[in-house]
Amino acid sequence: MGKQHTLITLDDIKTNPTATAYIQKANDNLGSLGFTEHGFRHNNLVADTAYRILIDLGYSLREAELAAIAGYLHDIGNVVERTNHYTIGALIAMDILKEMGMDKNEIAEIASAIGNHDEQHGHPVSNISAAVILADKSDVHRSRVRNRDLASFDIHDRVNYAAEESALELDPKRRIITLRLQIDTSISRVMEYFEIFLSRMIMCRRAADFLSSRFALVINEAQLL
Repeated sequence: MGKQHTLITLDDIKTNPTATAYIQKANDNLGSLGFTEHGFRHNNLVADTAYRILIDLGYSLREAELAAIAGYLHDIGNVVERTNHYTIGALIAMDILKEMGMDKNEIAEIASAIGNHDEQHGHPVSNISAAVILADKSDVHRSRVRNRDLASFDIHDRVNYAAEESALELDPKRRIITLRLQIDTSISRVMEYFEIFLSRMIMCRRAADFLSSRFALVINEAQLL
């Protein structure tokens, strides 16, 4: 008789002390480097959004739960360093999930989603990874900006701070996934958004395609994609 595996849930991950410590330190590291927030607020939002994407589009509950777990852990690799955080994060997640007794096939799904969420090197390779990509790249909002000195804002601070509202909307019948933003153009021009986020929007389009859907971008009520 084979070894019995534990059906791990997102709630189990949230109470895992190792995951909690690593996520906190990862966010502290990025704060020291001047990056926007990548902590529990961001991870919880990505987890919830990835879950909602797959549920709304008709995928299984378990697949959605795995997407939520991958979304919650996707930035954990920043505990080591930033450049290869997606690869490191996948390996760290594998260790944590193996220790928790998760099925090896589910660990593999989560690891591949974490390892493919970066816009420079990642690709939507599964429904789970596509959902994590869309959830991660759509989190543009002023609450992520840690720097409170507007005069010293770089372009990332400026674009995120200008985003007063951000919502990822799903139309399951028409299979359209829409990122709707409200940007204060007195803080950042819409063109600046594309200047730094064009690669992310291309990745979102590919992720939506993987889910047999279309990605749309609406900024200040104007449809741009």
